[in-house]
Formats: sequence, C-alpha cells, structure tokens
Amino acid sequence: MNLLSLYLDRPISKTTLEYSLDLQMNKGVENGYYGRNQTLHVVLSPFEVLTLIADQKKTIVDALSALGIPMSDEQKLITQDYPIHIDPQLNEPFNVTNEAITLREGSVLNLNVISLAISQSVGLERYEKRLDTLFSQSRRIVESIHTFSIMRRGHLMQFAKRLALTRHDMVSNLLLLDKPNILWDNEEAEILYNRLAFILELYDRHEIALSKLSQIKEDVMLVMDLINHKKSEFLEWIIIILIGVEIVMGLVEFIR
Repeated sequence: MNLLSLYLDRPISKTTLEYSLDLQMNKGVENGYYGRNQTLHVVLSPFEVLTLIADQKKTIVDALSALGIPMSDEQKLITQDYPIHIDPQLNEPFNVTNEAITLREGSVLNLNVISLAISQSVGLERYEKRLDTLFSQSRRIVESIHTFSIMRRGHLMQFAKRLALTRHDMVSNLLLLDKPNILWDNEEAEILYNRLAFILELYDRHEIALSKLSQIKEDVMLVMDLINHKKSEFLEWIIIILIGVEIVMGLVEFIR
C-alpha cells in the first residue's frame, strides 16, 4: 500500500470528502475523522493534514484531483509518503523502519495510528518552515537594533503576536504533548505509535522548534527593552526641555 500525507493550504470539510470520494467519514483519533471504501482509506486530522492510503498510487492521485488538489504543485505542497506492506506471516504485529512499515494486519486502528503519526510529522514540518521565516525576520530585527525607532513598535508587537500564536497553535494542535486517548486502551497501538514517533523524530523536532521559539522570543524581548529604554529616554528629554522652557520663561518674566 501507498501512504501520502499532505498539509492543506485551505480547509476541507468531511462533507466535501464524503461527496468527492464517495465514502462515509467517521469520528477518528481525537478530533480527527477517517473514512474508507474499497480502494481508499482517508484520514483528516484536526490540524489540516489529509492522509490518503491506497494500493495504487493512481488511486491517490485521482482522489486528490477530485478534491481539487493537483499534484503538479507538489513542489509547493508539504507532503510525506510512506510505503505500507501487509505480511500475515510476520512474527510480530508490525515492523517499522526508515524505509517502510510492515503490518501483520491492515486494521482500521493500525492505519489510523500510522496516519496520525505521519500527519503530525507533516504538521510539524509546516511549523518548522514557518519558524525558519520567523527566525530570519528575528535576525534582521536584531541586526537593525541600533536603528530601531519607537515608531516601529507597532510592527514589533505584530511580530510578537505572530510568534505567540505560532507557539500556541503548535503546542495545542499537533497533540504531541498529550497521548491520544485511543492509545491508553490499546497497548499494541501505543507501541506502534511510539515506534513511528521515534523513527520520525517527532519529539526531538518538537523540542528543537520550541527552542527556536524561545530564542526568537528572547530576541523580541531584547528589542522591546531597547525601545522602552529609548521611549523613557525620550520622555526624560521632553521633561527636561519643558523644565528648561519654564525656567527661561520665569527668568524673562522676572527681568520684566
């Protein structure tokens, strides 16, 4: 079987999936949905990642075409693929390597757990790309710190807002900090998920992303402190000038 997981640049509802792919979507892991027919298994995650599993790659391409997602734009899409093999003679329930996933049984639960892990990897890659952009912007801000004026404080506040929202979305949406409820009730599914998370380095990548966020936050705080210092210095000079003007006016009045 072939698995393709991709980040959606526009939301797709489960109703659209049902109508376009001729299947029924059911409640899946956490807030996600899954559906299947004779040729296709579909999982829609709550963080806008769609995973398609089928025996033939053409089935996946046709499904994407029906959804209005042409693979001609593959360079612009955030995707990950993984081959899945079914081997009823496998001595263990599954075997996961960097090259492929081998299952003794292609159950709905197994496919949903695999889809969850791969979709988390795709979602994490999306935030990694966003963080690279924020990191570059943060560097430019620090490099121009000596020319940063009070008038650009609003721009910096918008940047800080984007940073905070990125952190909030990454922590709350990707479900990496909390084990999905379905894994508490099935030890085999939990082991499968943990193995995939290890292979995909989900937790290590998540920690690196959070570390980058902390570094960007420190850069923003540094620039904000400098701006606040400049503002205080500016207000102090205004007060000094006003006192000086008042003294001059007092002297002029005294001379008169």
